[in-house]
Amino acid sequence: MSAQPQSRIAGGDAAAAAPLHLVLVEPLIPPNTGNVARLCAATGCALHLVEPLGFSIDDRELKRAGLDYWEHVTVVVHRSLDDFLTAFSPERLWCVETSAKRRYDEAPYRFGDALLFGSETKGLPNALLERDPERVVGIPMREGTVRSLNLSTTVGIVAYAALARLGFPSLR
Repeated sequence: MSAQPQSRIAGGDAAAAAPLHLVLVEPLIPPNTGNVARLCAATGCALHLVEPLGFSIDDRELKRAGLDYWEHVTVVVHRSLDDFLTAFSPERLWCVETSAKRRYDEAPYRFGDALLFGSETKGLPNALLERDPERVVGIPMREGTVRSLNLSTTVGIVAYAALARLGFPSLR
């Protein structure tokens, strides 16, 4: 994969004031990432992308899904999951996974927390989920119907629950 264009990428310090950090670990489908970027523009959340990405940030489908809101999104790209984990305290991380025992609406989210979402095909690494099972949350679904919800749908559900817990900071 080619290097990502620097015009859209901010340093980690630029995301410090974000109410939440929405972290996509190795996302593959450009429209999902574009939809999450649009959510970030609407809410002030920072978008963190953990490489490798299945696309370039300049991808036409990615731009189309994010429409013309990219200028309102703080995007931070991390070279690996380990690089991202080095930048965040473990007690500020919430892993979102279908296998979670705890529901997403039960978590005591705090301003500045990071919500981690795995790739569309693999989810998050088991080693990460096993580090602190109390910090793994999921969305309840009927058994025997679907394996998971769409990534951007999942991000929207969990992000808005966390923002509600925070009192929707800076939102009207």
